[in-house]
Amino acid sequence: MGEARTDTNSGVESGAKARRRGTGRSAGSSRRRIGLAAVALAAVGALTLSGCAPLIELARDFASRATDRAPSANFERFDAQTPRWSDCGDGMECAEVFAPLDWNEPEGERITLALIRQPALSGSSQGSLFVNPGGPGASGVDYARYAVDGGIGESVQQNFDIVSWDPRGTGASSPVTCLDAQGMDEFLFSLGEGQDLERGSAEWIALAAEESAAFGEACLEATGPLLGHVDTMSTVKDLDMLRAIVGDEKLNYLGYSYGTYIGARYADAYPDRVGRLVLDGATDPTASEADVVREQTLGFEAALRAYVADCLTRENCMFAGKTVDESMAQIGALIDQVDQQPIEASDGRMLGTDTMLTAIITPLYSQVNWPYLDDLFAEVANEEAETAFILADFYYDRVDGVYQTNLMEAFLSINCLDYPRGAELDIERMRAQAAELDAIAPTIGRFQGYGDTFCAEWPFPGVESRDAVRAAGSDPIMVVGTTGDPATPYRWAVSLADQLESGVLVTYHGEGHTAYGEHPCVNAAVDEYFLTGAVPASDPNCAA
Repeated sequence: MGEARTDTNSGVESGAKARRRGTGRSAGSSRRRIGLAAVALAAVGALTLSGCAPLIELARDFASRATDRAPSANFERFDAQTPRWSDCGDGMECAEVFAPLDWNEPEGERITLALIRQPALSGSSQGSLFVNPGGPGASGVDYARYAVDGGIGESVQQNFDIVSWDPRGTGASSPVTCLDAQGMDEFLFSLGEGQDLERGSAEWIALAAEESAAFGEACLEATGPLLGHVDTMSTVKDLDMLRAIVGDEKLNYLGYSYGTYIGARYADAYPDRVGRLVLDGATDPTASEADVVREQTLGFEAALRAYVADCLTRENCMFAGKTVDESMAQIGALIDQVDQQPIEASDGRMLGTDTMLTAIITPLYSQVNWPYLDDLFAEVANEEAETAFILADFYYDRVDGVYQTNLMEAFLSINCLDYPRGAELDIERMRAQAAELDAIAPTIGRFQGYGDTFCAEWPFPGVESRDAVRAAGSDPIMVVGTTGDPATPYRWAVSLADQLESGVLVTYHGEGHTAYGEHPCVNAAVDEYFLTGAVPASDPNCAA
């Protein structure tokens, strides 16, 4: 499975999003495959589940009303555009605007960005509140359309226009496209003929790099120049353009997970334009790719232990009578069992280690989803794989064999630009890092290494510097961190709040990924800040 994604989560049971942009071409077969997902998802970034209702209706609405909201070409500056807002159901309005493909060449090719807004419910708005649910690769349009009530307080909705957008490369905006459904299935689920190779061997690494390069070339062929301009700083410039388009002097913003990285980079680039920013489930802008993999591996190992400890307090727990350590060892044995003897699901797909690990981490984002792990482990112990594929398909936005969004393609493409990398792979360093992961996370760590190979030959170089942020002179910025967050560890929130000159930390002592919208104490602090600009005099240290 490797490194996880980081958008917000509201439960597996709510279903995956349903929007698909383009097809791309199928993945070609190489001389033998190793299961490319093992490398790809250990490579970069972090993105959790987007718990949204099915969005097929919304996708059809965008298609049928495209002419109503298509951007106008008659403007002198990008930030002077007037969106053509049109009704898109349930009190929402949708529009599209242009952005330059390359902000360094604004007179060149253009892309489109899809927007959605819910006007202030009171009828009297004090401004716009932009929301990004995370990713990279998650759809802000989908989030606002279906999850705004569960994520944003009623008083905030009464007083602000809630605005979101699909960042460049994602969803209904100009999208990254790589493979068709068959190709994505092979990419994510294929066990491959190279499974006999020793993980981390020279031949294994060479084959991984070869197959990763082929994936990147498929993305370039299907996407074109856009593939080189989906980095976060380009999105930051898009966001400042959108702020100006809606007429706000300062940006009010709610970012979850990867969305906190967008917000932090925005604040650092435009500190005088910072209004009220809440960064929940914070990432550390200074974290390297290796840092992210290490911290998330620790986080998910700890979350799995927390699940086991909870399971042992409940009736019918399959680990009953064991200690936490013994139970973790049993889970490790189940993973090894799948590695040695993959399990065939009813649709013919084979459950291997990559999919097993994806299925394990999927419910760990929210404690409410832990019961899915009960079913997962019981079924795997009985050589069944249905729950494993239900969880993995949810994670990948796959419904009945169709990928509803380009989430994974955008996720990988954005992250390959957002992390700097050397000219050549440092194999010995990768092996040392893999050994460390195995040591610090005995259950899942041995499968998390060697992510460097995925972006090593990406068609475009990494462009982000991973420098610290300061946002010198900005208004107060609220950073929310959860002590038991497996995807964006609490220490990242502490680090981000310390980096920001005006950072204010709000701590939630509990489990799960992100806290606003879930816990009354955090909700009160965030809502008060959005409505009045007031921040707590000290960290409220909210408790479950």
